[in-house]
Amino acid sequence: MTIRTRFAPSPTGYLHVGGARTALFSWLYARKHGGRFILRIEDTDLERSTAESVDAILQGMTWLGLEYDEGPFFQTHRFPRYQEVIQQMLKEGKAYHCYCTKERLESLRAEQMARKEKPRYDGKCRHGVANPPKDIPPVVRFKNPQEGAVTVEDLIRGRVAFQNAELDDLIIARSDGTPTYNFTVVVDDMDMKVSHVIRGDDHLNNTPRQMNMLKALDVTPPVYAHVPMILGADGARLSKRHGAVSVMQYRDDGYLPEALLNYLVRLGWSHGDQEVFTLDEMVKLFDVTQVHSSAAAFNPEKLLWLNQHYIKSSDPAHVAHHLSYHLGKMGVDPSTGPDLIEVVKAQRERAKTLVEMAQNSVFFYREPEGYDPKDAAAHLKHEAEKPLGELRARLAALPLWLPEPIHATVNGVAEAHGLKLGKVAQPLRVAVAGRGVSPPIDATLTLLGREKTLNRLDRALDYLKKPGHSA
Repeated sequence: MTIRTRFAPSPTGYLHVGGARTALFSWLYARKHGGRFILRIEDTDLERSTAESVDAILQGMTWLGLEYDEGPFFQTHRFPRYQEVIQQMLKEGKAYHCYCTKERLESLRAEQMARKEKPRYDGKCRHGVANPPKDIPPVVRFKNPQEGAVTVEDLIRGRVAFQNAELDDLIIARSDGTPTYNFTVVVDDMDMKVSHVIRGDDHLNNTPRQMNMLKALDVTPPVYAHVPMILGADGARLSKRHGAVSVMQYRDDGYLPEALLNYLVRLGWSHGDQEVFTLDEMVKLFDVTQVHSSAAAFNPEKLLWLNQHYIKSSDPAHVAHHLSYHLGKMGVDPSTGPDLIEVVKAQRERAKTLVEMAQNSVFFYREPEGYDPKDAAAHLKHEAEKPLGELRARLAALPLWLPEPIHATVNGVAEAHGLKLGKVAQPLRVAVAGRGVSPPIDATLTLLGREKTLNRLDRALDYLKKPGHSA
């Protein structure tokens, strides 16, 4: 049997981290078993589904690198197929037309709740209606078995049994003929030959209904695995108030996709004490049966730690690719300055996010508008003028613009003036970077280049000549 999994989001918003984890688990299961991973867009909620949400889902999947083998399939493109199956079920007596009015159903529900019974349809039209009213367009209901039980052998939760007497006859087509969610899922899983359904446990109550419909269509139901929800650190269900919950928000906040994937795979699953997993290791080691049945808590600090690890340890070219996006958002064209890969190598030890790295790297490509007030007050003092002036002359005369001769030059000026290296390097750093923090000064100047370095030193010397700027 070929393993076939699917990720089936509804395009009513962005791709959130809960959905991304479900997609990841489904993707990993298919990859581990040499199967197929399907993307299906469940867009039958015509009022809430939007093209923007579809784009957000596709963009999120692409950014995470979760390539799908088939799809995306859109349910709105499959309405003729759903109608075909509905007609088949009506013909075979596995579904029926229901003419009950909204008022009758509301009254029935109120009576049942008054008796403290579970609200459900009473089957009034189940055995046919003698004189169907012509002024009431009927819905179509599935004729659910009334006896016995449906047993879900869940890969995460174990055996879960549902009594058929507790399940009413579900509406599978509305009065306007449009199919309902639970029915379209059944037809899609049947037609797409889905073997394993890995999804959030909020769908668990839908599972027995879907299994009964599949059996009525003479199809063996898939194997199910219901993944527990993700909670915030406060124990409440993860929501916007906990911070970023959209996958693309994490991109915009400066996270690498592999850091988020690594973090998501560990939400509810573990392999010993291992914290860091490559994608290949995830595929090899992940086992959906080892996912915990209890909810997982989202820890932003742990994700940030992982992101810092990946920034430091990933291929600099890969980090540079993602960093360029953030520089672009700041109006910086990386082609106007040093090789971005070399900038990453210089900056990766001191950045937790790509936003932080981009902010710290803008000065390589664009002259700072001014100096950080505190750093200027501390380092661009009157006594720095002579060392910086001499340094400017020596740097201009350097035959080779390389880290070693640059370092020797800065060190030589410090010794000539009887100063510690920092007393020259820090004013120099503020002069070229606009602030007192940058990579090692020799690396900073090498990346900045001779022309920009000398121009910024000239600007700093002009600043130091202005009266009243410092004590």
